Amino acid sequence: MDADSARPHAGRMLDFYLGGTLHTAADRAAARRMLEVNPHLITSARVNRRFIDRSVRYLVGSRGITQFLDLGSGIPTRTPEYPNLHESAQAVDPACRVVYVDNDPAVRAYAAELLTSTPRGRAVYVEADVTDGAALYERPEITGVLDLTRPVALGMNALLHFFADDAQARGLVEAFTGPLAAGSHLTLTHITRDWAPEVMDALVRLYREDVTDGGARSRAEIEALVGGLDVVSPGVVNPADWRPGPGDAPVPAEQVNLYALLARVP
Repeated sequence: MDADSARPHAGRMLDFYLGGTLHTAADRAAARRMLEVNPHLITSARVNRRFIDRSVRYLVGSRGITQFLDLGSGIPTRTPEYPNLHESAQAVDPACRVVYVDNDPAVRAYAAELLTSTPRGRAVYVEADVTDGAALYERPEITGVLDLTRPVALGMNALLHFFADDAQARGLVEAFTGPLAAGSHLTLTHITRDWAPEVMDALVRLYREDVTDGGARSRAEIEALVGGLDVVSPGVVNPADWRPGPGDAPVPAEQVNLYALLARVP
């Protein structure tokens, strides 16, 4: 456990919502306070993870992408029902290569233990700050795994809502998608107040007080973040409605309070 385990940590709280075991008493106490404000947080976290699984499998199986860069990856999970990104990708093509990026000691503490790749592929963790932007593409830990002359799937899932400033969030999208080869893709999920404004306003306030900064955005504001990219059908939607599989039951938007999208780099 990291040295700051007495403070609640967003990544470990997510692990709690997903039914994992990598959380502390402080995380559980904070998560339960959040659940008092929004009792659907567990549903939201799990819908988000299922979207990541479906979108990754789609990118490998239908778009032929075998390289992934996951920004703000968070703590790897031990929950088979909600696989890590590399597990989803390598289940379709064992040769997939995945780089996870985060700058949190709590993530580093578990990454080496849990990121086990297939022999044909790669799954590595790079400790870095996403606010460094495209400079990350010069790091040998990334260029040694990913061929940036070929399409890459860039993940910004549950990341940009931790950047309340619109210009900064938009700048991160531009910085990371700009250098990518044509045919690369971006997956993005983001909290919204569109369906339950009072609940989400209260939740954001509590997160700012107890855990970290951030903010919700509307559908139009999220679309503005990815201007210039080609959003893939079905567009910017409740992640439960993004290409659901036969076993995926509908989940009301007011229980999810997230938008999800997949966009292509032209």
